[in-house]
Amino acid sequence: MHMDARSLMAAILHDVIEDTRTAKDLLADDFGKDVAELVDGVSKITRIEFQSQEEAQAENFRKMLLAMASDIRVILIKLADRLHNMRTIGYLSRARQRAIARETLDIYAPIANRLGVRQWATELEDLSMATLYPLRYRILSEAIRKRRANRKAIVEKVRTAIVKQLEQEGVQAEVTGREKNVYSIYRKMETKKLSFEQVYDIYGFRVIVDKADTCYRVLGMLHSLYKPIPGRFKDYIAIPKANGYQSLHTVVFGPFGVSIELQIRTREMHRVAEAGVASHWLYKTGDGGDTMRERALQWLKDLLEIQQKAGNPHEFLEHLKIDLFPDEVYVFTPNGEIKKLPRGATVIDFAYDVHTDIGNRCVGAKVNHELVPLRTTLKNGDHVEIITSAVGHPNPSWLDYVVTSKARAHIRSYLKNQQVGGAMSLGSRLLEKALSDLGGSLSAITDAQKTALLKTLKLKTWNDLLGEIGLGNRLAAVVARQLVPVKTEEEEGGFLKLFRRRRSAGEKRPTLAIRGTEGVVVTYARCCRPIPGDPILGFLSAGRGIVVHTTDCPNVAKYRKHPEQWIDVRWEQQIEGVFPVAMRVEVRNQRGVLAQVASAIAEQEANIDAVSFDDRDGQYTSMEFTVEVKDRAHLARIMRGIRQNEAVVRINRKKG
Repeated sequence: MHMDARSLMAAILHDVIEDTRTAKDLLADDFGKDVAELVDGVSKITRIEFQSQEEAQAENFRKMLLAMASDIRVILIKLADRLHNMRTIGYLSRARQRAIARETLDIYAPIANRLGVRQWATELEDLSMATLYPLRYRILSEAIRKRRANRKAIVEKVRTAIVKQLEQEGVQAEVTGREKNVYSIYRKMETKKLSFEQVYDIYGFRVIVDKADTCYRVLGMLHSLYKPIPGRFKDYIAIPKANGYQSLHTVVFGPFGVSIELQIRTREMHRVAEAGVASHWLYKTGDGGDTMRERALQWLKDLLEIQQKAGNPHEFLEHLKIDLFPDEVYVFTPNGEIKKLPRGATVIDFAYDVHTDIGNRCVGAKVNHELVPLRTTLKNGDHVEIITSAVGHPNPSWLDYVVTSKARAHIRSYLKNQQVGGAMSLGSRLLEKALSDLGGSLSAITDAQKTALLKTLKLKTWNDLLGEIGLGNRLAAVVARQLVPVKTEEEEGGFLKLFRRRRSAGEKRPTLAIRGTEGVVVTYARCCRPIPGDPILGFLSAGRGIVVHTTDCPNVAKYRKHPEQWIDVRWEQQIEGVFPVAMRVEVRNQRGVLAQVASAIAEQEANIDAVSFDDRDGQYTSMEFTVEVKDRAHLARIMRGIRQNEAVVRINRKKG
């Protein structure tokens, strides 16, 4: 990576302090203070052992951040050390192999990716996958090798066509083919529920030119050569990634129905893309400041600030993983500066991103020059202006809808620093109101009821519970429901009730409500789309009320760690109305097949809400329908009717 001499010395000496009696002072005398600090920084990361693996990851990463905040070379040496460990991992016990590989995949590979050292990140991912899932890795690698042989002619044809097109336009460029690494293909198959045959953009091409404006010219040339796929273009030149990465990305329809990913960048952008933060030492910039390195350092310092605010290692690790895997939106400050936030971020997240004091004193906001609620979710291109007040302060309810770890950490820090009496007083008022909505009161709650509830919630005193409610860690409506005795089965807090009423114009489903829990919103999870007859589970989600999932929904797994937030729910026996459900139907390409499938759905008296297509290849097409059904039995009749069509290869309900 062409690092500086001190980095190379520190890398060679990286285990000296940890594995021998050599002191830091002796290293400083022989090799200089800079090298000694680097070696000591790397040693700190792995010096302490912890009981739980999760705690060890979080605490080690804290140490790493403390070292990185002053010199980023420490993490580059540590990443190189971890890469070497992964290359020689076969000599360890199987249990140790799995533990190291899991930590690498969760912590080190994403850091390498975030710092722009993509070359190391892909190798760390593949080595970790080969250790954790050896059979899957071997089968997938073999499938890629076979496809490489089958598609060699297509790849060469595309490369030749691109080179010829650029030469005709008089553009000097370097065109190279590339192949996705095994783990990224596996992730795509797993997240999008695809078979290997359905993953098309395994191969891509990189076009490297001299200047940034040439990148946009080349983009136009390639789009005239091959038809672009809508929605698959990203401009990282105008808006670079946090680690400084810049490039144009586009996906086009290639020959024989194969989709191909194209990356267009300058040589300087390519250097940053390959070496990331390390490129700062590869070529020193003449203007005295490397903006890409500054971005990476700022990200590390933000994480350091978060870990200092976090209450415990588990909380910090939760923040960390949110920041390592962002799905970003870009918004503008009043003076035109671009701010990058995770998708789903609200006005409050933006305020804390600008400055902690702005967040703490925020009382209102304007988005695109219009007043909006503080819970408003921001979209790409929004212009955001924060309204502050000297008497403004964070509200516990903000925790229900902020998504950035920085905002959450600062809000919690402020609330924790409030007087305990104030939090208890607020919690008492909130619980009293929730109890009155159920026809009860705090004075009517017996000591036995309080003791039983505290034991269930694993809290020591009643004041602790009131404080939890006041700080926003628990919803008063749920605590009240646990205290009020159940009068009848129909009013029991664990049963979903459906209002029996005719649908009003334009309404697609009956309204769900939980009897006796006024103020708690009930919503259906869009991931699994529960319908009457499905086994269901209610989960209390801050900001969304009670979210109803099917018990086999893939997203329910994470909720099982919090049984105190479950709510047992069931469908009423007589239900009116219809419910949307998603189906995937794979068919052979032949004339009129869509009409035949739609007719089979209509015969069962069901409406089609939406339909989309995905051409797998020339022979097969995957169609996705959103259909309105009454219950599981109605859905089963629809699927049986569709299966009778000879052109239908496979049909299944989509969940997760």
